[in-house]
Amino acid sequence: MIEKLPISCFIIALNEADRIEKTIKSVKDLVDEIIVIDSGSTDGTQKLAEDMGCKVFYNKWNGFGPQKRFGEDCSKNKWLLNLDADEYLSDEISDEIRNLFKNNLKDNFYSMRVIPIYPNWKKPRLFSAYHLCVRLYNIDYGRFSNSKVHDSVETNFQKVTALKKPVFHKSVRSFNHLIIKENNYIKMQASTLEKSNKFILCFRLLFEFPLAFIKYYIIRRHFTGYLTGFFTALILAYFRLKRIMLFFKAK
Repeated sequence: MIEKLPISCFIIALNEADRIEKTIKSVKDLVDEIIVIDSGSTDGTQKLAEDMGCKVFYNKWNGFGPQKRFGEDCSKNKWLLNLDADEYLSDEISDEIRNLFKNNLKDNFYSMRVIPIYPNWKKPRLFSAYHLCVRLYNIDYGRFSNSKVHDSVETNFQKVTALKKPVFHKSVRSFNHLIIKENNYIKMQASTLEKSNKFILCFRLLFEFPLAFIKYYIIRRHFTGYLTGFFTALILAYFRLKRIMLFFKAK
């Protein structure tokens, strides 16, 4: 029997019954505690997680940071692993984490390469861009920020070691889901523009869409995703523009 590591994995969820099973399976033989923080699912997410041996807690949604901090507070271990309900560990990174603990972890923060996978694709696109995020950490030295929009671990300028193997991210179920998700996200983001220079925002109205499209299609390499990548970049760029439009509309 494989020995489980003294890590608490916490997962925030809302109506993720179709995806969270893969997330839980990817960590169930690795960590000795799995916690799901549910914000009111109506699709059976809670029961599915409980049936798979997870501890399930309800917490009313108040933003990404507060939800993840609640998950930290529910955890029994000082070493924490955070995954979203649409992410799962590769076998390779599970082995990499095991080796860290076998060699008596030398640092307190470890970042992971979170690689997106398109809807209906079984693996990442060629040369896919990725986000490097702190997901494995010792809570005695840092925790998630309280930001409702930007969920990141505050390391207080301490050393962060990057793990080499990937975490996979099935972020959206379809183009329609991407549109709904981005629409909800920019409503939260619009408030963060309050302190921005109004003249600069007016200038950005002219150039936000083409520059954002270049960012997503070229720099983040969605061009390697063929038509799926083209339409993904198009949608993401549009919502970058819409975020600024919402700010002015509210004035």
